[in-house]
This record gives sequence, structure tokens and C-alpha cells, in this order.
Amino acid sequence: MEGASSNVNGPSNTYLQKKQRTEDKTRPAMLDFDVFDCPICSEPLTIPIFQCDNGHLACSSCCPKLSNKCPACTLPIGRIRCRAMESILESILIPCPNATFGCTKNVSYGKESTHVKECAFSQCSCPVPGCNYNGSYKDLYAHYILFSHPIEYINLPLKFDNSFIFRMEISKKILILRGLVKKLVFVVQCFKEPYGVYVTISCIAPSAPEVGKFSYHLSYIVDGYSMTFKSPEVKRVLEVSLETPREDFMLIPNSFLRGEMLDMKFRIKELKQE
Repeated sequence: MEGASSNVNGPSNTYLQKKQRTEDKTRPAMLDFDVFDCPICSEPLTIPIFQCDNGHLACSSCCPKLSNKCPACTLPIGRIRCRAMESILESILIPCPNATFGCTKNVSYGKESTHVKECAFSQCSCPVPGCNYNGSYKDLYAHYILFSHPIEYINLPLKFDNSFIFRMEISKKILILRGLVKKLVFVVQCFKEPYGVYVTISCIAPSAPEVGKFSYHLSYIVDGYSMTFKSPEVKRVLEVSLETPREDFMLIPNSFLRGEMLDMKFRIKELKQE
């Protein structure tokens, strides 16, 4: 009987202890998050994580820059995954940076920036020059109703799938359009360059499923000539860029410009969610 009792209190007891630890899924802990930064670029480690034979770590972005040689010991790095560190990172959950604005989700360490782009509580910036307003995409829509901005920056509300004619001054650089149905803010931007004017449209909102996806069609007609541009998807951004776009734009050559005003027609179409 003694032997049987000893056997039960051995492996079986260990199993119960492990099971109890598993059931206690999360427990508070003090962590130094600097430990989870890549020792080379000092950015948060993200999966996949690689190690050399001596155990030195490097993120996947740094390995090619180092010609796959560990800077600490010169051994090859970039082939062997550090599964242990990857498991640790996956187990670390931290509150969303937008927790103070209402988001209750916890995200894996190192994936905060990805989540923020998709978080419905992310703060969006008003693109009107001199305005420092920040708020959710829904509050941003109301911002243009509650606060007055120069009329040249604000255009009439738009309806999806309907053609819309607008006029904007090139030197003003932006024109704000408000979607009636989903209470979204769209921005037309133009950038004057030596060889013409770049025109692009973006939506100031996170890439959250509830926002939806949209495409747009631009057309510019002058002296009987017509230019058209179709974008398969409107970019959703939290803040408009002031740099000339490198993709997703219409370029109007200088020879097609007539003064400082642009008269254009466009249509924004809501895409079906998959």
C-alpha cells in the first residue's frame, strides 16, 4: 500500500500542479520590456525571431542587414528560430494604447502598431491647416458640424455610388468631403510639382471592419480632353500625409491645367465585405 500511495503522490501530483497552472491563464507580473527589444535595432522583437548557435537573438528585419552573421560572435544567424522567445512574446498581452478612449482589447506585445491601425478607437487628426483636433473617426465627422473651418476647405456632403462634381484651389491643397451614410470623412489632396499636379483621395479612419472599404473614380476634363483614374481601394489613414504620393494618384500634366482651380468629377463606391 505504501508503494501505491507513493506513486499517486508522485507523477499524479505533478500533473495536478501543472493543470492548476494551466487553468490560471493569466497572472500579474512585473516585466522589463527592454528585454524584448531586438539587441541590434532596439525595436520590439516580432515573430519570427532568430538565434545563432550561441543563443544570440536578432529580429527577422536585422538578419539580412547583417548578411546573416551574428554581430556578437559572427556565427550564422537567420536559419534557427528561437521558439522559446516567440512563445513568451505570444503569451504577453498588454492593453491597447487606445484603452483610455474605450478600447477593451489586449494585444500581443510588439503588435500594438498593427492593432492601432485597425482599432475603431484610434484617434484621427483634422487635416485643416492650423487645426489641432484629434478624435475618433466618428467624432471627426461631427467636428466639421460643431466647429467652423474656412469654407474653401469644406465641401458639400456626398452620397456613395453617386457622381459628384467639385472645385478646389490647387494652392489650398486639401478639400474635405463628408459621407452622409457612414459619417465618414474623405479628403481630396493635390500636390503641385514641376511637371504637374498629383491628386489623391483618402479616408480618415482606421482600417476597422465597421468602417468598410471603398473605391473611387476620378475624372478631369479640359478643352475636350478627358483624363480618368480608378483606384481599387481608398486608403484609410489616421492622419493625412503632406508628402507627394508615390502610388494611388492621378497626375494632371501642366499642359492640361487652366489656372489655379481644378474642376473634377468623382465617385466613391462602397465595396462589399467578404
